[in-house]
Amino acid sequence: MTESTSPIATRFGSGRAVQRVEDAALLQGRGHYVDDLERPGDGWAVFVRSPHAHALIRSVDAAQARAMPGVRGVFGGADLKAAGVPPMQIGAPFQRADGTACATPERYPLAVDTVRFVGEALAVVVADTQQQARDAAEAVLVDYEALPAAATLQQALGAQAAVTPLAPDNIACEARHGDAQAAAAAFARAAHVVTLDLTHQRVAALTLEPRSVRAAWDATAARLDMHISSQMPTAVRGNVARTLGLAPEVVRVRVGDVGGGFGMKTGSYPEDAVIAWAARATGGAVRWAADRSEEFLSSMHGRDLQSHAELALDADGAILALRVHSLANIGAYALTTGVVIQLLIGPWVQTSVYHVPVIDFHFRAVLTHQAPTGAYRGAGRPEAIFNIERLMDEAARQIGIDRVQLRRRNFIRPQQMPYTNPMGQTYDTGRFEHVLDQALPLADWAGFDARVAQSRARGLWRGLGIATFLEWTGGNAFEERVTVDVQASGVIEVYSAVNQMGQGIATSLAQLVVDAFGVPIEQVRVVLGDTDRGNGFGTAGSRSLFTGGSAMFTGARRTVDEARKLAASELEVSEADIRYEAARFTVAGTDRSIDLFALAGKQAGGHIYVEHTHTVAGPTWPNAAHVSEVEIDPQTGTVEVVAYTGVNDIGRVVNPTIVRGQLVGGAVQGIGQALMERLVYDDETGQLLTGSLMDYCAPRAQNFACGFHMEMDESTPCANNLLGVKGVGELGTIGATPCVVNAIADALARNGRAEAAPRLQMPLSPARLWSLLHE
Repeated sequence: MTESTSPIATRFGSGRAVQRVEDAALLQGRGHYVDDLERPGDGWAVFVRSPHAHALIRSVDAAQARAMPGVRGVFGGADLKAAGVPPMQIGAPFQRADGTACATPERYPLAVDTVRFVGEALAVVVADTQQQARDAAEAVLVDYEALPAAATLQQALGAQAAVTPLAPDNIACEARHGDAQAAAAAFARAAHVVTLDLTHQRVAALTLEPRSVRAAWDATAARLDMHISSQMPTAVRGNVARTLGLAPEVVRVRVGDVGGGFGMKTGSYPEDAVIAWAARATGGAVRWAADRSEEFLSSMHGRDLQSHAELALDADGAILALRVHSLANIGAYALTTGVVIQLLIGPWVQTSVYHVPVIDFHFRAVLTHQAPTGAYRGAGRPEAIFNIERLMDEAARQIGIDRVQLRRRNFIRPQQMPYTNPMGQTYDTGRFEHVLDQALPLADWAGFDARVAQSRARGLWRGLGIATFLEWTGGNAFEERVTVDVQASGVIEVYSAVNQMGQGIATSLAQLVVDAFGVPIEQVRVVLGDTDRGNGFGTAGSRSLFTGGSAMFTGARRTVDEARKLAASELEVSEADIRYEAARFTVAGTDRSIDLFALAGKQAGGHIYVEHTHTVAGPTWPNAAHVSEVEIDPQTGTVEVVAYTGVNDIGRVVNPTIVRGQLVGGAVQGIGQALMERLVYDDETGQLLTGSLMDYCAPRAQNFACGFHMEMDESTPCANNLLGVKGVGELGTIGATPCVVNAIADALARNGRAEAAPRLQMPLSPARLWSLLHE
């Protein structure tokens, strides 16, 4: 730490609820989204997309479209392939049961011979205006030969149609973890075995800002400049450079404000590369913004897992073994993220906060004629935590043990830390019972019976739900590079490759810079999202603060140290005699001093500039105890969440307001999956039936009149980074889904319908719950 004890750092540094530095521009309409960047002469792109789930492309006739007013070019998949555009890099480091590599069809940025899901792009039209491009896209004549489709997971497993000849059974790959024989022995001697079949339905990320791209080609400089709504500009740069056969250094990718990502905007999409290619082909700038229907059809979807889960316990309720066999519908292409999330990342946390001696996991990735799946808030961890938390509640109900006591009995103890779980993942810290002990009184667990009586008087069933859980964060990308530039003008400009997408990371980074320099936050300028300034992994896996923040803080401290050397030289004293506080270097015991920014003005270029790379020691393991209460109207099946409380161990908190916003926003998305969200494909045609906000139900403010009570426990800092912080962006989503479904199951059990609790399947919409209650 610096020697600064300035009240400025106390007032504006970390640990304080500082107003977000991003908000003023956004509230005044000065945000910089891709759609704000239209320039005279920009061309507009519109994609031609498949209406079939599976079909051969016999021909693409674009003659009429090319002759229409304003059209600058029409390009099909065959055109790009003939121009040397390679297939995309997809697939995953897993094998099929026969030992062959992960099976997936080749995927070109535009489909060449075959389309494999409704909405797959096979051609692009570029015109002077968006409307001209739309009109011309409708004039492109495509001759399809429809083929049989595996429109559902069940059809794919029945080999109704093969997505690729490489996998006649449609199993792209699989993974086994644990010891099946030891698990079988544990189940054989168990006093209690609990079994559940659980559906994790397919959902949409549903960002406010759709995917958007603007690409401009400078033929003179042979350079491409892109603006994009993305969480990972460096990944986009790499994919685009590879597609166009360019060196990455000549591709500049910039990200301004991003209207939500939720994991869906990680990596690079086919459309990104196509827009870049079209800009070079037409010799200018081309822009594209997806409409809402395109997003539903072609952006990465989340979840879509069928799990058969079994828990073995002894007579005292101690867990003996856990067995989970799952089928993941990864869609028409085996995207790396879609496969790794379900076959590895989810399993990493499957045993959660509990000591589970033996596991038997078998996960298979199944190809279907649906849009591919990928990252969505939580990315595998919500599915895993839902499995174990539903099992724990059902075990308590069936055995007759109090569910809180059952959890206490199986928690990993603080003295066991660092603890290595059966998947080989090491938790550095964790006091899970301590977190639970805070959550129960905060939620007034003991007073629930009185509230049950009040609800019953109104003809409603009240249920109490709980989830105690952890998650893994970091994306296993533990290095980050930052730059710090102290300018003579009185500004400290810092750059990081982590990205903002509404979560307030720029504010948190600025607070850490304040901690190091002891200056007002108004003098800190945070710059993000420019591959010409710096490259890195980006924002995903709740890594931005503990990896990027650690790099920013250590980079800022190093800059102070470098400036101290310069000050010693300027003041002609030993470096050991220099003291620093609140942007001023002083010679100890004297009144001789120099201002930080005046010192910067005396350097070459009028600034002090430092590049810094920092690596954290490993992932973080945030954990929580969440409690919810629901009321069910048994006459209609309507569920209302009437109370939600959480105590969250996320280590040190930099900005409490931002953290609470992340926790509550995440919980809303988790509850959305529990109660209402679901993407549905037609069994016969593979058409997406929920392709608009008229068909896809998303949570709204009116659904959460209860409000949320989210608190943070900072008593167990992370040991893997010097800030002691843990990831927070996905924690609320991971816990909320099982917490609310467990509350519904509890309400059923309290009203004589315990036998229906194991059959609850998300989303628990009024119609589905009513049907279950009135079978």
